[in-house]
Amino acid sequence: MFDNAVYVLSVGTSLAVLLVIIHMLRSEKFKERHAVIWLFAGIASLVLSLFPSILINLADLLGFAVPANLLFFVSLILLFLTALQASTELTKLEDKSRVLAEKIAILEYQVKALEKAQDDDVR
Repeated sequence: MFDNAVYVLSVGTSLAVLLVIIHMLRSEKFKERHAVIWLFAGIASLVLSLFPSILINLADLLGFAVPANLLFFVSLILLFLTALQASTELTKLEDKSRVLAEKIAILEYQVKALEKAQDDDVR
């Protein structure tokens, strides 16, 4: 009875997460390149929920004593890769923001110089 409840819960949760990811992608909450890793995780979660023997056999093959440890390890790697991707994009955006701020400062300086020159010509 308990195994059946866990099975149904894991499949239901995996489906719910996958549907949320698809909904967020379709409603353009995030871009396709960000969704790839989450879609992969959602599909993998669903497959492992539907066929738990895959996780058990894979854990045995890779030397994990408990299949849940393999699941946590893979989840940790997934989160690490997501954080790495976010950090690289943040760095790019910070660089672009700095360049734009510098360009704005130069343009403001030029506008003030032109305004001053125009005021001097009027007098």
